[in-house]
Amino acid sequence: MIAKLKGQVDSVDTDSAVIDVGGVGYLVSASARTLRDLTVGGPVAVLVETIVREDAIALYGFLETAERDWFRILTTVQGVGARVALSILSTLSPNEIARAIAAQDRATLSRPAGVGPKLAARLATELKDKAASFGIVPAAAAPANAASPAAAGGGSINEDAVSALVNLGYKRIEAFGAVARVTQRLGAEAKLDAVIRAGLQELAR
Repeated sequence: MIAKLKGQVDSVDTDSAVIDVGGVGYLVSASARTLRDLTVGGPVAVLVETIVREDAIALYGFLETAERDWFRILTTVQGVGARVALSILSTLSPNEIARAIAAQDRATLSRPAGVGPKLAARLATELKDKAASFGIVPAAAAPANAASPAAAGGGSINEDAVSALVNLGYKRIEAFGAVARVTQRLGAEAKLDAVIRAGLQELAR
């Protein structure tokens, strides 16, 4: 199994590139994000995921470990083959995928070609635990006490803060990311109004 190729970029096409390694050209399929960073004639080292089929051996190349890891994760979901996984990675960065899944943002997950609403919902549901592996965690539940405004509403402070920012016109994935960063900085005991104010400051940067 080929796990890595190090050589020279021979050519770049719309969805693949040829990597010359010691005079042997390897055809490697890749996301648009990866292909944009390749320079014909330039040196390159790509991580490779090798998929063996009955009629062919296909190579998929990645410049980042996170992109390769998400390719592997995405293709575990029913309905996501290698082509759809590359489409997702062409549209969304690994961090954006993780945030969209953690935030259950199906609209963002529906953006790549080949991903409809049903598949986006399946991605959000089946991979929600994977986001934690990339440092992105879903909003944690707030302590259940009567004094907590979030508890009275049945949700967490983080969820309420995200909803407030969305109501102010921000995209859910942006709001979720800002709240996640803010709560890491302020701590779990931060009040809702403080989280919202800090979130607005974060989004204004």
